[in-house]
Amino acid sequence: MLLKLLTLGGLGYAGYRYYEKNRSQPAFSGNQGNASVRDAGPESMRDSSGRKWTQADEESDQSFPASDPPANY
Repeated sequence: MLLKLLTLGGLGYAGYRYYEKNRSQPAFSGNQGNASVRDAGPESMRDSSGRKWTQADEESDQSFPASDPPANY
């Protein structure tokens, strides 16, 4: 029983290490440097959304990850 638990724990740890190594990074544009948080705005996104951003889109992106949306949203 103990050997099974140790084996399961080892497999779980190996899976966690593999996941952390291959975890995808946020979609930063090339001008972000080595940041861990993306700047707000469509110019800071790696992939274009294909449409023009509204003021509400811009303010919502600037407030992320705040719990409250912008006041005029």
